[in-house]
Amino acid sequence: MREPLTIAVAQPGCLAYDVPANADAHAEAVRAARTRVVVFPEMSLTGYEFDAAPVDADDPRLAPIVAACAETGAVALVGAPVPGRPGGRPQIGVLAVDGDGARVAYRKMWLGGAEPEHFAPGEAPAVVEVAGWRLGLAVCKDTGVPRHAADTAALGIDAYVAGALDSAAQWHVQQERARRVAAAHRVWVAIASFAGRTGGGYTDAAGRSRIWAPDGGVVAEAGPEPGALATATLG
Repeated sequence: MREPLTIAVAQPGCLAYDVPANADAHAEAVRAARTRVVVFPEMSLTGYEFDAAPVDADDPRLAPIVAACAETGAVALVGAPVPGRPGGRPQIGVLAVDGDGARVAYRKMWLGGAEPEHFAPGEAPAVVEVAGWRLGLAVCKDTGVPRHAADTAALGIDAYVAGALDSAAQWHVQQERARRVAAAHRVWVAIASFAGRTGGGYTDAAGRSRIWAPDGGVVAEAGPEPGALATATLG
């Protein structure tokens, strides 16, 4: 029988384009959370900057996060622009980082706003398995597309985890989407929501990262401020 899974949704402070500083902030969040999984917001490593350089999985600037995961036994799901196909546009990705290094675990499939002018969409849903738990991955607008949740759930998942970015005025959108996913697929939902100021016109991002039980009830919630996090145990 598998053990319960501890998970955190984190919203570290972010400096635009400053991957080394942001990697340090991610590492600090991993250590503070002391959970098996730590989920981060959309493009948390660079900020929501359309012209930020893609981050390779073997980028040495990820070393602080790798070290923090090695110390705590965690898997960090980090938001970043990542390289696309050769000769193509970059993509909005999720890097799965553990004590052995990093890999691109998922590429955002459903782009919104001005994103299609700068990024290519991903092609397939994805799952990360941690300690026997299957975590379906999503980024922001993905969570509002029923087909995405359905296709991800079809892979066999225990939880649907996402990095997101919404304005403070739109913080309720994540709640509505998460409850729909939980109700439709009877899975845990965890959304790490960007906090503070970032590119794309987001001068006041929502924060309020949350974790929902399969019945749609909120079991953990962070505040709106950068640096906050929330944790829960999935069982």
